[in-house]
Amino acid sequence: MTSLLYYLLFAFTWLISLIPFWFLYGLSDVLYIIAYYLVRYRKETVFGNLRRSFPEKSEREIEQLAKAFYRHFCDFLLELIKCIRISLHDLDRRFKYINLEVLTDLEKEDRDFALVSAHYNNWEWLINLPYKLTNDFLVIYRPLKNKAVDRLSSYMRGRHKPVLIAMESIFRHGLKYRSEGRHFSIWFIADQRPLRTSRFWTTFLNQETPFFEGVEKISTRLGLAIVFMDIQKVSRGYYEVTFKKLFDDASLTQENEVTLACVNEMEEEIRRRPEFWLWSHKRFKYTKPENIKLISR
Repeated sequence: MTSLLYYLLFAFTWLISLIPFWFLYGLSDVLYIIAYYLVRYRKETVFGNLRRSFPEKSEREIEQLAKAFYRHFCDFLLELIKCIRISLHDLDRRFKYINLEVLTDLEKEDRDFALVSAHYNNWEWLINLPYKLTNDFLVIYRPLKNKAVDRLSSYMRGRHKPVLIAMESIFRHGLKYRSEGRHFSIWFIADQRPLRTSRFWTTFLNQETPFFEGVEKISTRLGLAIVFMDIQKVSRGYYEVTFKKLFDDASLTQENEVTLACVNEMEEEIRRRPEFWLWSHKRFKYTKPENIKLISR
């Protein structure tokens, strides 16, 4: 049954991906009306997140931000479908890396590094990055509950040869690469929601928020350089990525220094153009336990 569902999903996604971009964005406009006005997809979550994150904004400004988010989110969903067959040529035209030398210089120095981003703009189109690097591109992958959807997602993300690795195995893979004398980079999406029992809580977008400490723990133990990826939307269907090296060697940093730096970069990116973050995610679901200290920024 799972295999049948997978092939049906694959066929449907493939057919949608054949639609040219200009028509796809017309569909996105229709999808926006359905999602925002008719289905009201996670509207309570989106508006709640925006109000708490920007208490200084009026209700009219919050509504404008929410509408801008839904328009972009519908674009993103249809752009995601394109991942099933989009060519490298089209990706390189639509998804550009402004200062790739930040990474290539690290590779020339035989350095391994961590790449950090948020659920911001179209992070899924980073699938062409492995072709720009000589280091193996390790992607931390969290399996989805629906096995058919998970299989389809793995196919789309794995088309251009990244190495998909489960979170709990990433450090072990790093050690294996080191023992074999092979160089690697690890991509972390650092704004994901951890368990409520996470010990790292800080203020993020005006709210007490927990964060995974994986970027810091793994990078510190492996002595990785830390590079933040700022993904900006230039126009509809076109993006640019700017790399910013935060640390040359995470093993030389103080406790919490790496995580706080990543949080700062993500918040600055989001505040600059809030409509492009994933506001439909229940990121602020948990309340900080009383026995956990809030880490100051």
